[in-house]
Amino acid sequence: MNRSDILRDIAPVIRDHLVVCNIGLPSQELHMIDDQPTNFYMLGTMGLASSIGLGLALAQDKQVIAIDGDGSVLTNLGTLPTIANNVADNFILLIIDNGSYGSTGDQPTYAGKKTSLAAVARACGCDTVIEVAAEDTAQALTDALASRRMTVIVAKCASGNIKVPVITKDPVVIRDRFMTAIRS
Repeated sequence: MNRSDILRDIAPVIRDHLVVCNIGLPSQELHMIDDQPTNFYMLGTMGLASSIGLGLALAQDKQVIAIDGDGSVLTNLGTLPTIANNVADNFILLIIDNGSYGSTGDQPTYAGKKTSLAAVARACGCDTVIEVAAEDTAQALTDALASRRMTVIVAKCASGNIKVPVITKDPVVIRDRFMTAIRS
């Protein structure tokens, strides 16, 4: 399974929750698979989906899922100690770890080599960290949502991209419909 397979599997699980999705192909894939007003697609700012998701969870009570990639988390490792020290039990960070910078050509990341993002998250102080195989991601996410505990899930999958169209929605439209979904 690759990232798009995971996104297809989890789409029914995340549909009724606020979702902040990683820059580039992950956002394009989620948009193509199951576009929802509750999805905030990152069109810029690599490495900030987890930070924005945490801020959103701290600011309101609805459950928030940040979908990030291993490459993006590696570009903003400061997000993991920030998450560990600002617990929001309505926040789940799902790191789809394909061992590559998928949106820029599948160059390998260190998470695909010796670095374990689950171990890094634990070392930063995150209490509930789960590493799963790609095919177990939907169940892990379902369980994390039911637990109402801040959870970091690292889903290990194969590298590779599918052909997806660019998101043509204006960023202001994406923002405004997401803000309306937050208020409803």
